[in-house]
Amino acid sequence: MKSIISLILVLFAQVLAAQENPTEGAKPIVEEGKMLYRSEMASWLGTDLFLESYEERSNIGGYFSYAMGDRTRCVFFSLEDLPVIIGAIEFDSTFQVETAELDLNERSFSPLERDLFEIRNKALTEIQSDTLFKMYQNTNLNLIPLIWKGEKKVYVLTGPEIGGVVVFGNDYLITFDEGNHLLSKKALHRNLIPIYYGQEHAEGEEPVGAMHSHLPETGSYITATDICTLMLYSKYANWKTHSVVSERYINIWDCETNSLVVVKKDAFEKIEKDQKERKKEKD
Repeated sequence: MKSIISLILVLFAQVLAAQENPTEGAKPIVEEGKMLYRSEMASWLGTDLFLESYEERSNIGGYFSYAMGDRTRCVFFSLEDLPVIIGAIEFDSTFQVETAELDLNERSFSPLERDLFEIRNKALTEIQSDTLFKMYQNTNLNLIPLIWKGEKKVYVLTGPEIGGVVVFGNDYLITFDEGNHLLSKKALHRNLIPIYYGQEHAEGEEPVGAMHSHLPETGSYITATDICTLMLYSKYANWKTHSVVSERYINIWDCETNSLVVVKKDAFEKIEKDQKERKKEKD
């Protein structure tokens, strides 16, 4: 199976060299998806580390994470009318818990943290008051505030509360202006897309990849939220690749290298046809 995947990717590279390369167009999405992953991974690990060391649970108002160069920081704030930072955990690029730095000294928000806190809270208010945002059983909504490349936004991802499933879809983007006023809010995928793993094929082998489709309103490319989800969960599913199919493109995410190849749909179909013909010749 690995050799087949490698061959397909090589063929894709040959096709891309001879035509307009849509992979280049997806680079900003990949960068943003990786930023979301860093934030969410720091929140995952930081929550466990903080709760192990902080005893006054009733004083916790919430948390968020953000990048600082090559490091990522998860901060917790107090449950007060004028909250303060009550703890921070910093991770290097490896996200190794052993090298994480924990600081339980109370302090004021930095200017960046204040902005992230404000847009996160305003996004939470929108979620609680607008029927655009949906909740599903055995899932929760995770807010990821992001200030990056001059833009302020909050992504909302749906995370599973049970094992054995990777959840795509039911994700949202809320944007803000420089003064942290709401600009827009939209659903990125129309539906919830659960993909279960750990199940065997009829041939007795566990799948090494999966796929989902995008409706036109979601766009031609994989989304930043798709990339974040894949980087968080694909290792548990033991996926090698994940494909996102749109009207124009096939987006193929390599779960082992965290890299993306995008090809036009007609080029993909040509490769598939070529593969079938080669197989017939061998048979």
